[in-house]
Amino acid sequence: MEMPYQNCQVALLTKHGKQNLLKPILESDIGCRLLHTEDFDTDKLGTFTRDIDRQGSQLDAARRKAQLAMELTGVEIAIASEGAFGNDPFTGFIAWNTEILLWVDKVRELEIIGLAHGPAQSTQRKVKTLAELKEFINEARFPDHHLVVRPEDHEHTSIYKNIRNIQELTEAFDSAMKLSSNGMVFVENDLRAFSNPTRQEVIKNAAKDLTQKLKSFCPQCHKPGFWRTRRIPGLPCSFCLSRTQVAIAEVWGCISCAYESQVELKKTQFADPSKCNFCNP
Repeated sequence: MEMPYQNCQVALLTKHGKQNLLKPILESDIGCRLLHTEDFDTDKLGTFTRDIDRQGSQLDAARRKAQLAMELTGVEIAIASEGAFGNDPFTGFIAWNTEILLWVDKVRELEIIGLAHGPAQSTQRKVKTLAELKEFINEARFPDHHLVVRPEDHEHTSIYKNIRNIQELTEAFDSAMKLSSNGMVFVENDLRAFSNPTRQEVIKNAAKDLTQKLKSFCPQCHKPGFWRTRRIPGLPCSFCLSRTQVAIAEVWGCISCAYESQVELKKTQFADPSKCNFCNP
């Protein structure tokens, strides 16, 4: 099927260099032309340094960015990027980055989400000497990953950003120490896209997920975005034959017309007993 977005302009609002990550993937995979704008300060919608709280969810923020991009450019298709950081969903101990890319097509009344996640380079520490600071920068993967410095703790209103080399870090440390009432300086990774190569890779993966969905068309209405919605468990255990949580099929669905189809998974006839709640409770 012919790509519906060939040569279409797609608006992107960002001030953190995301156009350099997304343009090669989107233009190569789906043939669109990315139209970048910086005519709105997206930091007003929330910052990772906590000086401005994000209002609403990650998806809410992406929708707002997409709407602003369309208003600023006059284009009826937009893409918006929004990241979030927390703990990993498996152990709860690893810093974790989740990225969404929201594709909004006003003409076709579509919203399609590209998603990716993975370990984040997001670490922080209180230090009181330059020696402690220099120990920390290896863990922070500085200078490839930039840093943010504050006096005292993570809530102090004085913030030193755009720290990209040792000289800038030393100057920021000295300035923050002069403002610190407890003799401590708070330092953390800068989580903005242009400052964090680890996050950049997750954003690229979200873009690849998005383009796959944009190239998958509904068999019924022929709109893009036809994708896996859920898995059906039940593959029998090879030892006791009880049904396990291992999937036997996938359900694919259309976000436009609600059409669904079920696809059987035939990788293996039985599940390993380690996946069985009876054999391995």
